[in-house]
Amino acid sequence: MYKIDKIQKENRRMEIIGKTVSTILYIILIPLIIFNFTLIIKSFLYPNETPDFFGYKNFVIVSRSMEPTIKKGDAIFVKSVPENEISKNDIISFAQDDVIVTHRIIEIREENGVKFYKTKGDNNNTSDKEEITYNQIEGKYQFKINQFGIVTNILKSKITLAILIILMIMIYWLQARTQKKKQARKEKRRKYNSL
Repeated sequence: MYKIDKIQKENRRMEIIGKTVSTILYIILIPLIIFNFTLIIKSFLYPNETPDFFGYKNFVIVSRSMEPTIKKGDAIFVKSVPENEISKNDIISFAQDDVIVTHRIIEIREENGVKFYKTKGDNNNTSDKEEITYNQIEGKYQFKINQFGIVTNILKSKITLAILIILMIMIYWLQARTQKKKQARKEKRRKYNSL
């Protein structure tokens, strides 16, 4: 009797651990799948634009030009804002020569009703050669996740999306299989006890 109680307690403990782990995985995987799927669909629908997620765009910093504020390898998040919300000293990400650059605005001038922004990396000795206009701005810097760049690059990949979906299916299948086995054992016990 003691052994049966011990086995039942151990089984219940393992079941709780299994449910907790699968719940945590679902909490992590479902948002990641939604995030990836949204970015992939938007990149197909608007191939000439950087895909965003609820207005936020994510970029990985590949140079040291903004150190110490933003370091190489950091994942930054920018948001599109109206032109009147962009001012001197703001950090912005902008398109220049088919590359996205993240630098600080050091000067704004207006000519014939068009604003021109002079930018510079905090760690650079000189300002950027070309001024930019509002149309080139991808977004205003909102926040960063230190050294998270590699992870965000992996998350944006279609292969990662496929792996996440397969992982979700496997977790669901294992849970269903475990539940089925548990149900079969209960049925066996019930039949045995009714004899």
